[in-house]
Amino acid sequence: MVQKRTLDGKVFLKGVVPMITLLIVAGCARPEEKFDRLAHLNEVEQWHTKRIEELKGENGWLNLAGLYWLKEGPNTFGSDESNDIVFPAGKMDARAGYFLVKNGVVEIHARKGVEILADSVLVKDKIIFHPDSAKNSQLAYGSLLWFIIRRDDQVGVRLRDLESKGVEEFSGIERYEVDPAWRLNAKLEIPVTAKRISITNVLGQTTDQVSPGTLVFDVQDQTYRLDALEGGKEELFIIFGDATNENETYPAGRYLYIKVPDSLGNTIIDFNKSYNPPCAFTPFATCPLPPAQNILPVAVRAGEKLFKGYSH
Repeated sequence: MVQKRTLDGKVFLKGVVPMITLLIVAGCARPEEKFDRLAHLNEVEQWHTKRIEELKGENGWLNLAGLYWLKEGPNTFGSDESNDIVFPAGKMDARAGYFLVKNGVVEIHARKGVEILADSVLVKDKIIFHPDSAKNSQLAYGSLLWFIIRRDDQVGVRLRDLESKGVEEFSGIERYEVDPAWRLNAKLEIPVTAKRISITNVLGQTTDQVSPGTLVFDVQDQTYRLDALEGGKEELFIIFGDATNENETYPAGRYLYIKVPDSLGNTIIDFNKSYNPPCAFTPFATCPLPPAQNILPVAVRAGEKLFKGYSH
């Protein structure tokens, strides 16, 4: 240790101050933040509560009452069995009018005296769907709501019933216990060139969809990969299958949203938020299925289990 006298006469012990500084800094250093199990549990429970509310809501999957594919030309509709499109008995006039399909454009022509609303306005003749339009009409009659959907080159009527027994009789979804072990660090591998993956739906239609990249993560010291799809500005969407699909979870796989990665490609994949596709609740959905590369050989016992309220 070397003594050194400063200009004001004070003695400075060379080597001592740096050591003291080091000790002070070390003493003030924050310990590594620990994982908050309770906060994670609350986060998943809040997510699940919102999920149930949306399922039961006006735009949820539990109130679907029909899916009718339209043919080119006129398609009569009403509650009478003689119509091309047969709406639920007692919910609609026997012969309410017809839908006219011309090259993917759909018009409605209501019979005189049938009070159908299109976007809350009484309608008689109107284009209700155009493939080039960002917004198309929602129609209403009594407790029924319907609108046009397009799948590949097909257009159809998706019908809702706000008095659906599916909503009234819904008693929840069985889940695995929330397990932090299934909240995993993941890294998104971004392809050098634009990547598209083939996604097939339950109708057998296959489309190529943009994939932002592949999520890479470890489970019990084994590395797994899942191709992600675009899920909006702040999320990625994942369709996956796993070894529980045979008996414990929905046979055709489950869905999951995660936050977009940070600038280094890091994100969290929380399988506790895995959920059943719409087809688990209704025959009137057109769910996309997991691509072959997204079927994991491991059993992911986290998230929603098989919904038993609807038998296929």
